[in-house]
Amino acid sequence: MNGGIRPLLSWLAVAFTAYLTVGGLLWTEPVDQPLVAVASLACYLITTLVCIFWPDGSAPGPAAVTGDLGHRSLLPLWAALLALGVAVLVPNATWFAVGPDARLEGFATWSLGGIGALMAILVVRGRTVFAWIGVAIVVIEAIVWIGLADALSLGAVGAVLWVGVANLVTGLVGRAARDTAELTQLQRAASEWLASQEGGRRERRAQVQRALAIAGPVLARVIEAEGRLDPAERQRAHLAEGALRDELRASRLLDDEVRAQLDAARRRGAVVSVTDEGGLDGLDGSELGLIRARLAQALAAASSEQVFVRTSTHGDTAVTVVGRSRGGDGEDVVDLWHEIERTTPVLPSPDAEGPARD
Repeated sequence: MNGGIRPLLSWLAVAFTAYLTVGGLLWTEPVDQPLVAVASLACYLITTLVCIFWPDGSAPGPAAVTGDLGHRSLLPLWAALLALGVAVLVPNATWFAVGPDARLEGFATWSLGGIGALMAILVVRGRTVFAWIGVAIVVIEAIVWIGLADALSLGAVGAVLWVGVANLVTGLVGRAARDTAELTQLQRAASEWLASQEGGRRERRAQVQRALAIAGPVLARVIEAEGRLDPAERQRAHLAEGALRDELRASRLLDDEVRAQLDAARRRGAVVSVTDEGGLDGLDGSELGLIRARLAQALAAASSEQVFVRTSTHGDTAVTVVGRSRGGDGEDVVDLWHEIERTTPVLPSPDAEGPARD
């Protein structure tokens, strides 16, 4: 939208500048120095076009009278000084050129409105101090050439109003832009929060449904049998308890293949413990799927009596699989140590503790 408004406002400023310039050329009576009068008009016109269209020194691309909402296209310092020079020279040259008898005519006092409009452009281009200095200069010049009363009645008040209104409007637009930016940030934060909450609700709902699917039939059987279960039913309850513990402790580490391998390890009598300590945070879906596939392979090859699966937040290791079995002398020995590497390394945190390798 700004892309359509900015050129429109720029060309409206050009049209108004041209109107003021033409007004200075409509001589209703002869002037003493016509070349000086025309030169002053040309100087004003060129300077005004420069102030309208000269690019912002801090951003590429052509500038316009108005920048994007809340961002005023800053006029270069040399152009602002040039506009001040025009405010000094053009009114003096105009009143000098027309002669004493025509200084109250419209083609002599056009510079009051013209300089006021030029200073308003300086306000919009971010040079407010220069604009007020320029309008003060032109008012003082008018008082010197035509007197206080005539200066006030023939355009000095309008010149001050041009700058004042431009300053007020740009301030309101800037405040609106800041409020809009803050509102946009709040809306984005609220949307992200709602999305995270919705994702959390979906994940919790899925976990509850999975837990009911695992434990529901077993609990129903326990209630039906009043706790008197046969060995096969006790085995199923034990497997359901382990699967439910896995879902609660390390749901991100599980997929159908990993669940099947964990169930197979428990069915052969192994004690299995799975813990996620945050080592999978920040991994994308493809890398997480690869880690799960390698974990399933490691579990399929394991024959230990105790299997411990633990994620890691240190270095390049994502998951560590440790197996223990009772040796011939009755002591536990580590007969399995398998580390699954990550492709996205995680920087170690100063308060994090590494995996135990006892």
